[in-house]
Amino acid sequence: MDKKTVRDIGVTGKKVLVRVDFNVPLHEGIITDDTRMTAAMPTIRYLQGKGARIILVTHLGRPKGKVVADMSTKQLVQHLGELLGEEVLSASDCGGADSRRMVSGLKPGQVVLLENVRFYAGEEKNDLDFAKALAALADVYVNDAFGTAHRAHASTEGVTHFLPSCAGLLLEKELAALSFALYKPEKPFVAIFGGAKVSDKISVIESMLKRVQHILVGGGMANTFLKAAGYQTGKSLVEEDKLDVARTILEKAKATGVEIVLPLDVVVADRFAAEAQAKTVDVTQIPADWMVLDIGPATVEAFAAVIEKARTIVWNGPLGVYEFEKFAAGTNAITRLIAGAKAKTIVGGGDVVAAVENAGLAEKIFHISTGGGASLEFLEGRTLPGVAALEDKVGGDSSDEKTSYSGKLENA
Repeated sequence: MDKKTVRDIGVTGKKVLVRVDFNVPLHEGIITDDTRMTAAMPTIRYLQGKGARIILVTHLGRPKGKVVADMSTKQLVQHLGELLGEEVLSASDCGGADSRRMVSGLKPGQVVLLENVRFYAGEEKNDLDFAKALAALADVYVNDAFGTAHRAHASTEGVTHFLPSCAGLLLEKELAALSFALYKPEKPFVAIFGGAKVSDKISVIESMLKRVQHILVGGGMANTFLKAAGYQTGKSLVEEDKLDVARTILEKAKATGVEIVLPLDVVVADRFAAEAQAKTVDVTQIPADWMVLDIGPATVEAFAAVIEKARTIVWNGPLGVYEFEKFAAGTNAITRLIAGAKAKTIVGGGDVVAAVENAGLAEKIFHISTGGGASLEFLEGRTLPGVAALEDKVGGDSSDEKTSYSGKLENA
């Protein structure tokens, strides 16, 4: 999928509609993590350098087609202005009279942020009338929201039916890094999977069996694998209806020579709470009335032995209940290990990204993905509607300098 990027399409002086992913966490109206906003800065600044009039559209939270005051994008405007070092305008609607008025008055390089696109039912329904209203604001469409690229929504797929469409610099970067892992990984290739449920990652695990040499499993999903392998898991989260699937995956891995490393020891708790009693036990000694909430030190050592030799690593999902400090040790330990590894590491998923950021190790990671679900679907080999809808490079004309994300991994 070699798509046109913002460098391949004429944007000088034009009105450009940019789908960004500013779905950032907020606490009492204060942004607690602006990673997704800072990730979009290269595209916005590139467009400003071309004298484009920039119209940003994003979702925030899950308002489900209704106006929800504490999900208004107005809360993002001040911080966005601080990141850009200049005033950002705010429209009270998304494709309506106010946004049309504001866009008509934009000066070259000026930025306006539209209201939450998911306040409109037509967004998630990919309603073409709504998409047309959005598209009518601009001359060109740029998708820079990898986190929503796996959704066929009006602002990700629908608008491409009405405007010349291309990828932003962040989307280009995401595709470069994930394409490297999917098609040209350096070996040994290791996948690390965590998170609560096996069901969320069945397809990507099966896909990875064809590509990797090792799979390390932690988090709640490891409990299902442990029980499938014959261990007692106490009161741990286990997907009983996925035990056969887990057994099949273990059998496939053995048949294809892929090593799946399950926890050797675990941190168990007497209840699911931050202040719960906790102790470390061998996986053969999990108490009947306790639950697994993290991997133990022996498991960290076993994972470390694999990570040390790896040359490509993909990691998605925390290895314990990361939101509770007492059960974040395993995730934090693996974060430090991969930051010091010789491998090119790609990490995704909110808690894993938070662990990397909190440890101050982001600069040591090859690529931090802004899209957990989108990155998983890409690694499964599935088509992402928000990417597929963009114009292909082949045969396209351009008035700006050209580049391709293919082979540009040194910048990813």
